[in-house]
Amino acid sequence: MTFPALRFTRRALLLAATAALVPFAAVHAQQGGVPEITPAEAQAQAKAGRITLIDVRTPDEWRETGVAPGATPINLYHPGGAEGFVKEVVAKVGGKRDTPIAFICRSGNRSGQAQRLLAAQGFTNVVSVREGMSGSTAGPGWIRSGLPVERCKVC
Repeated sequence: MTFPALRFTRRALLLAATAALVPFAAVHAQQGGVPEITPAEAQAQAKAGRITLIDVRTPDEWRETGVAPGATPINLYHPGGAEGFVKEVVAKVGGKRDTPIAFICRSGNRSGQAQRLLAAQGFTNVVSVREGMSGSTAGPGWIRSGLPVERCKVC
């Protein structure tokens, strides 16, 4: 037997917990429950130093389009597998699993995968940049929104 009021209470608690864990101006949830922000929100937060922006695309993609200014390129398809990817992210944030992180990819799929992977590893403040760099059905993406890009420095 389910109790609608109890279900509402659980949902309200979940939403409140998510809001407390992800202190961004606007966090949206896509299918699958991955917290996400828009490219413009990610750019503003990164520029203000409030998030660590990590581009999880491949080196070929970084070379093709460039990367967001200040973004750290860490390939989700890391040569060391998921463990190598997580180790590199941990190193980037100095081991602080509550560091605000925003992942961006081409269209928003891999960044959602990266968010779920890090959440499973105990990270508490990670979001996906919806639309990604190139856009998706969710919107035009970073590049077509006219947000700045720079040449990849590590490619």
